[in-house]
Amino acid sequence: MLRGSGIKNYNRAMNDWMDAESRMERAHELYEQGRFAESAAELRAAIDVNPFNPAWHFNLGLTLEAMEDWSKAYECYKKALQLQPNDLEILNALGINATRLEEYEEALGYFEKAQEIDSNFESSYCNRIVTYSEMDKHDKAEMMFYLAQHLKEDCPACYYNIAGSFYARKQYKRAIECLGRVLELDGTLPGTNARIADSYWSMGNLSLARKYFIEELRHDPGDVETLLDFGELLMEMREASEAREKFNRVIEQVPEHPGAHFCLGELASKRGDEVEAERHFQKVLHVDSNYPGAHAKLGELMLRKGQEKDAAKYLVKELKTSGDNPAVLKELGQLLIEAREAKKANSIFQRLVKISPDDYQIQHNLAVSFFLLKKVDQGIKHCRKSLKLKPDNPHALYNLALAYLKRGQVPRAHRYVSRALTIAPRDEYIRNLSKRLGVMGILSTIKKSFYTRARRGRMRN
Repeated sequence: MLRGSGIKNYNRAMNDWMDAESRMERAHELYEQGRFAESAAELRAAIDVNPFNPAWHFNLGLTLEAMEDWSKAYECYKKALQLQPNDLEILNALGINATRLEEYEEALGYFEKAQEIDSNFESSYCNRIVTYSEMDKHDKAEMMFYLAQHLKEDCPACYYNIAGSFYARKQYKRAIECLGRVLELDGTLPGTNARIADSYWSMGNLSLARKYFIEELRHDPGDVETLLDFGELLMEMREASEAREKFNRVIEQVPEHPGAHFCLGELASKRGDEVEAERHFQKVLHVDSNYPGAHAKLGELMLRKGQEKDAAKYLVKELKTSGDNPAVLKELGQLLIEAREAKKANSIFQRLVKISPDDYQIQHNLAVSFFLLKKVDQGIKHCRKSLKLKPDNPHALYNLALAYLKRGQVPRAHRYVSRALTIAPRDEYIRNLSKRLGVMGILSTIKKSFYTRARRGRMRN
């Protein structure tokens, strides 16, 4: 029989346990209401009292997943597995989250362990479709699909996952067929219509893409990712006002969403509202100082204002965060040329020309950067390479003519500018250079005639 302090400790412990249980019930209610942060707080308080309940760690993992905090969810599931090592649902959750964290070998390990425990556990095959797709092992992804089908023929998640594999391989029609089957089996599965829209968009069928984005938003009007994707599609369709409305709807829900502000900045820039564009791009950097493209867009705006030093500052910052994406580097190099940062532009195009030696624009831009650095011979070399790849490029012909003019080779310069003029007869720069070379040709003829007459005058018997 308990007496004295023992009774007090027992009562305190019982009160703590009852409090933990009530917190768990409250956590369930908050989770169902979508109040995930509050639910997570209640779960953590309950776990502090009883850290040995695997279900509580699992539930915290689920709640953190709902908040898209994959790494913390993963740690919760690992704690749950330590307490309950052969639980199939925990192993499945670990595999899913390891895939999200790009820990693919670990993910496969969890799914394979679940399969060893129960070879009829369909989820271990279904979710491996995604893991193998992310690893670009699409044959294995299809094998998992067929194994899952053998256990559960009409699993909408399997069709959804294999559609992702087909999409990654640019087999858009097969992706659409699988997603259509998902709609037949479960018309409420989130994201299905949006993925069909993505597939049609990739095929160039913008009107059908639009139709399926609208259908997705009918089911979930506030889905941020769908609103963003739909807005970008509308930008491509040149429906600026509708696109702006979609991005503003995102900002209503997530006021500091960098992607929405970036797109609104692009729309403002296109309509010539530079003040509004700058405000949005600065907002992007306030939220995420390394957001791809934001420094470049601000650099572009500064160039429009003629503020080359400020432009160069932003473009150099973009260069530090841009990574190795060739398309991004190409655009950045062109902007650096405009900002008279020839040395940095030259460095970019030297890298790009090794990656894509048959890209005439890269060869031409490399030539321009050499010309700006007063390395005329190297500029001529790459200009000629650009013309071999695209003989009717008037800009390369013009720059080559200008280079030969600087060398004093007027007849050769004239030949190139004449070719440029036949391709772009209305280009003001080409016409002016042609006139200038024409005058120089006349002066050269007069000069030759003078010296000929002078020489004739000095003849003697």
